[in-house]
Amino acid sequence: MDFETESQKKKFGAGVFGDVHTVTMMLPKELHLDKMDPPRLSSPPSLDLRFQLPPFKLSVRDFVKSREVGEFLSGALAGAMTKAVLAPLETIRTRMVVGVGSKNISGSFLEIIEQQGWQGLWAGNAINMIRIIPTQAIELGTFECVKRAMTSMQEKWNQADCPRVQIGPVSLNFSLSWISPVAVGGAAAGIVSTLVCHPLEVLKDRLTVSRDLYPSLSIAISKIYKDGGIGAFYAGISPTLIGMLPYSTCYYFMYETMKNSYCQSKKKKSLNRPEMLLIGALAGFTASTISFPLEVARKRLMVGALQGKCPPHMAAALSEVIREEGLMGLYRGWGASCLKVMPSSGITWMFYEAWKDILLVDKRLL
Repeated sequence: MDFETESQKKKFGAGVFGDVHTVTMMLPKELHLDKMDPPRLSSPPSLDLRFQLPPFKLSVRDFVKSREVGEFLSGALAGAMTKAVLAPLETIRTRMVVGVGSKNISGSFLEIIEQQGWQGLWAGNAINMIRIIPTQAIELGTFECVKRAMTSMQEKWNQADCPRVQIGPVSLNFSLSWISPVAVGGAAAGIVSTLVCHPLEVLKDRLTVSRDLYPSLSIAISKIYKDGGIGAFYAGISPTLIGMLPYSTCYYFMYETMKNSYCQSKKKKSLNRPEMLLIGALAGFTASTISFPLEVARKRLMVGALQGKCPPHMAAALSEVIREEGLMGLYRGWGASCLKVMPSSGITWMFYEAWKDILLVDKRLL
């Protein structure tokens, strides 16, 4: 086909071979060759590969400033500050629960001073601080996350049509409205924190009860591992979970229920610090009273091996206590436990809410 126009023929003229004409190609300026220059081999173009890394610092900063991290840090700081103040009560309570020494608070206090001096009141406090920081961080952080997730799930479930099952004249609606997000969050908090931090609880009890056999943290770790391996650090995990589940569920449920009821009655949006202290103490008192017999059985199982008479399971531990000391034996050390749990719960909630205000509301540190 002839794509040539008449104007092009006049411009270029006929070639030697007839209708063969010159074709001009438009090349980039830098690729034009000078007619007078000898032919040169052009070098291949260089590849400019640039990889842009993701904004790592920005991602880390956003993660640190997230709500979840703030809640975990608030729990860790609140737990550390509380345990530093209440370590002596924790030492006395542990000795009374497992049946070491005197059966009353003042007698146990004097025994510790006579045998170990003032430092004995903080026996095992190093491992207690190491234990409480991750425990409180995981526990409070898990509670907040699970509670929010359950609340969101309930809202989405209620907006959509609930699944129904029709069995003859009976119609069953599967609704999540009867499930308390606070109770589920409390149960999850207790289970997760126990599974992660139980070895630290074992170390703390060994250092507190048998100071002569376990004089330091390093010796305790090596001796426990040598005696039973990794499994020895999870001694009594089953009764611990059984005892923790009702305590943790009741503890968080009571705190949230009392807090919301009080705020509604007073027409307030939030509690002040003294009110947090009081409501937290009442929540700890209620939860401790309900679950204390399980706590006694749990302590018996954990340290029973040290005395050469470890019950095989929790039911056997409970029956052993009742047989030896009667029903009142199930609440041996309950007074010391309340003296420890009530201020601990109140102070923990007060510090936790204060640190949340600093880290999440005011954003002074993050």
